[in-house]
Amino acid sequence: MAQRAVWLISHEPGTPLCGTVRFSRRYPTVEKRARVFNGTSYVPIPEDGPFLKALLFELRLLDDDKDFVESRDSCSHINKTSVYGLLVGGGELWPVVAFLKNNMMYACVPLVEQTLSPRPPLISISGISQSFELLFGIQDFLHLGQKNDTELNTKLNQLPDLLLQACPFGTLLDANLQNSLDSINFASVTHPQKQPAWKVGTYKGKPQVSISITEKVKSMQYDKQDIADTWQVVGAVTCKCDLEGIMPNVTISLSLPTNGSPLQDILVHPCVTSLDSAILTSSSVDAMDDSAFSGPYKFPFTPPLESFNLCYYTSQVPVPPILGFYQMKEEEIQVKITVNLKLHESVKNNFEFCEARIPFYNRGPITHVEYKVSFGQLEVFREKSVLIWIIGQKFPKSMEISLSGTVTFGAKSHEKQPFDEICIGGTAYLKLHFKILDYTLTGCYADQHSVQVFASGKPKISTHRKLISSDYYIWNSKAPAPITYGSLLL
Repeated sequence: MAQRAVWLISHEPGTPLCGTVRFSRRYPTVEKRARVFNGTSYVPIPEDGPFLKALLFELRLLDDDKDFVESRDSCSHINKTSVYGLLVGGGELWPVVAFLKNNMMYACVPLVEQTLSPRPPLISISGISQSFELLFGIQDFLHLGQKNDTELNTKLNQLPDLLLQACPFGTLLDANLQNSLDSINFASVTHPQKQPAWKVGTYKGKPQVSISITEKVKSMQYDKQDIADTWQVVGAVTCKCDLEGIMPNVTISLSLPTNGSPLQDILVHPCVTSLDSAILTSSSVDAMDDSAFSGPYKFPFTPPLESFNLCYYTSQVPVPPILGFYQMKEEEIQVKITVNLKLHESVKNNFEFCEARIPFYNRGPITHVEYKVSFGQLEVFREKSVLIWIIGQKFPKSMEISLSGTVTFGAKSHEKQPFDEICIGGTAYLKLHFKILDYTLTGCYADQHSVQVFASGKPKISTHRKLISSDYYIWNSKAPAPITYGSLLL
């Protein structure tokens, strides 16, 4: 008996979506079991948005839902069990246990350890009774002694930690969540805080928390039909927590927009005290599918005094930020070059800097350059045999720029001219260098309003983001080039 996913949704008539997902939890290990048990009848757990829309439609809670729908409203489909089938992603997600109470919808999907076609009798699915027990337990916890929305929000924020104890890996151990909360509070009271050996002192001063997300994008582009281009994002979250107290506790949530790319291969700092299983099992080794965990990624931790890297991650974004081609042809002591670069429309067109460096190895110094550039300016470093195309802080409205020209070289000097064992003959590359502030390619961000700090004083919270190029190569498509296979991290 296990649960694949759990949702809490507030019903909000009159709003555009008619509801808001207040809490959701997926169990990837259970989802993998569901894929095996259900076989060809398997339907993956959808994202929160499609699930919200499908559930509201099935329960007839959408404001504009007034038409008769045969599959839902006919007499042969009268529902007396609070178990539904939702049309999502071209399939039907079943069974979904759901009910509405006090303008809050409680829903979860139990694991069915057999094929779903034909549908097995409800009485044979043991996970359904566990689903009701879990949802009723959550309902009792949320509304026990609740007086206002502030108390409800506080309890919703406690749910992730409580479910780690009450329902680890989707298996319900204790439906009374108050017991889990009491055990957590009892442990904190009976075990007074002591100065840990790894923490050499305590902070005194104004409380503040700084969070910085830095993403580096790598790429190898060839402009060849028989060689696939590769790219990958590597991210790091750096924190500096100036908080008073021996063992202050902080929880930071990383979120993604609707079209964001899921974070994978997440490695965390030893100070992180607990993690959702979905974060641990998100790996770039597995093929991406609709059930990939897309956050929020919550990291509760006790921070050290110094600045530290809270976590590292990778992500496979759909397209590289800048796509281009580079062509170079040799003609005696000259080479003709053609470069085209295009900024993807989804990328923020506001750079701190952006430039393309075109080195010429194993040749003499540059003696003459004739060129035509559609945007930016070209600088020539003759002795170092390199051209630097300074693009600047923005691409033009067309998002596309080009450079063409002829470069003439003088006599080769073995002592002064740059040498490279790979870039021999026509094998050559262009390397992009750029930085974009207040932006990440995955869309990952840390909402300062979701940062929870359990320490004395109200801290000032600041967040920063930036995208930086790293090993961003475009190889000459008219000559052989080194090829990367699989992950760029290998």
